[in-house]
Amino acid sequence: MTDHLPAPQPLGDPAPSAVPQPRAISRGLNLPVSQGWQRVSGRYVVVELISNLIGWAVLVVVSLLPLILDAGWGIWQTLLPIAVAVVGIVACAITPRRVRAIGYQLRADDFLFRRGIFSQRIVAVPYGRMQIVDINRGPIVRALGLAELKFVTAAAATGVTLPGLKFETAESLRDHLIAVAETRRSGL
Repeated sequence: MTDHLPAPQPLGDPAPSAVPQPRAISRGLNLPVSQGWQRVSGRYVVVELISNLIGWAVLVVVSLLPLILDAGWGIWQTLLPIAVAVVGIVACAITPRRVRAIGYQLRADDFLFRRGIFSQRIVAVPYGRMQIVDINRGPIVRALGLAELKFVTAAAATGVTLPGLKFETAESLRDHLIAVAETRRSGL
């Protein structure tokens, strides 16, 4: 009896041939749909480490104030800076993993963004809802040839900032998303 049952299908992402193409392709635009999650540049780890080190160094200095001022906290004025330093070291140690958890995916009808290790966030932004696609570059990010892409929609809760993209990738992704958003809005 089990000879004529269909084989079980694996759970997860559909096969590349099963992914529907966006409607924009049928209108003459050659806009790709990504197959799977795309990661941000590995150089973004340097940006995150620099900002983490600066932030944690400030916290260690502030935690040293009771020791310097001899506030009379006893052993706690010595343990506080050590505890802050250990937490800062752990935060810096997991930074590469946090950066690897950032990703995006272009789908047929929306743009997916994910981030987070312990508390994961996945946001789907429909192409037709995108109002502004902006590229931002701070000094450290610019020195490494990176950029961040910011999406503004009518709903404030779905605002997405995709950090750590190579500048060329950010520009082409921005142009692609604007083109798809225009075709989707005109169809509304």
